[in-house]
Amino acid sequence: MKNDEHNTAVVIMAGGVGTRFWPLSTSQKPKQFLKLFDDDKSLLQKSVERVSGIIPNQRILVLTNKAFIDIAAEQLPQIPRANIIGEPMRRDTAAAACLGALICKKLFGNPVIITLTADHMIEPVDLFQRALLSAVRFARNNNALYTFGIQPTYPATSYGYLELGEKVAEDDGIEHFKLQRFKEKPDLETARRYVESGRFRWNSGMFVWTAGAILEEINKHIPSHLEALSEAVKFYGTSQWPEALERAFGTLTAISIDYAVMEKAADVRCVGCAFSWSDVGGWNAIKDYLPRDEAGNCCRGSVISMDSEGNLVFCEQPDESVMLIGVKDLIIVRAGNRTLVTHKDRTEDIKKLVERHLK
Repeated sequence: MKNDEHNTAVVIMAGGVGTRFWPLSTSQKPKQFLKLFDDDKSLLQKSVERVSGIIPNQRILVLTNKAFIDIAAEQLPQIPRANIIGEPMRRDTAAAACLGALICKKLFGNPVIITLTADHMIEPVDLFQRALLSAVRFARNNNALYTFGIQPTYPATSYGYLELGEKVAEDDGIEHFKLQRFKEKPDLETARRYVESGRFRWNSGMFVWTAGAILEEINKHIPSHLEALSEAVKFYGTSQWPEALERAFGTLTAISIDYAVMEKAADVRCVGCAFSWSDVGGWNAIKDYLPRDEAGNCCRGSVISMDSEGNLVFCEQPDESVMLIGVKDLIIVRAGNRTLVTHKDRTEDIKKLVERHLK
């Protein structure tokens, strides 16, 4: 970013636990720190890389769990250590968005803040950056809260949706819409109606706003968040900071920024996005990023198959071998001394099983 960089910042939310990626993702090393693809970069590293070309590294904040500060710092040596913030406990995205905005305000005045998550796949990067820059320009000029709507490619039931209102601007081919409303994850029939109507986009969970605009809305709708975290941020950069942050987080209710603020805010707009996007929500989501054989088996590692089709095989160590004989539509994952075998239609149950038996 050339002209805008001096008053723009990025907050990357990287506090998730990623239980749907067991056995590769664990409580010690969750999804955002995993290197799922052959480029040897984690999802977090990819997230930072996508914005580091347009925003200086000194203006990128990473919010993660305090247990993951060291691994985040190790993976992101280009980011100042003080910019990696350790949340003392999980309190969902409203807490992260509020904390990120308060720190950015303290450090940078009233910047436009690009708020992203650490576990998305987005291609191509140049279209993504163009959409960000367009939202940054308009958020700075009109004080609106911006989100990003992804053109649906199928009737997904695992994503929330955004219903678009009137088009309010077009910026070098990038369309801006008034946002009518947020919609929760639908059933299949409802998702089909959404897609066929042409009025709906997938909710990407990415935002652009000025620090002042989002903090004003947080004060309206969840003032206890602003009060508690404002008190903590007074100690940012001092030895009392960890204790102050833990004290503040202990008073907060876990709630998403979408539900707490965005669904109620007066002026929310949506950039229509042309790039491809996935929230990499589970093993099924990475099929398109792995080599595929003639029978539709997607593999990482050494896989030998006979009369087998539509399977996903992922080996943490690429030199491990797996043989498939007469099986179809399975997901098989090897990581350390842990193995997962499930049908591709039962991947949502991985989270349930992990939470029931491995905690």
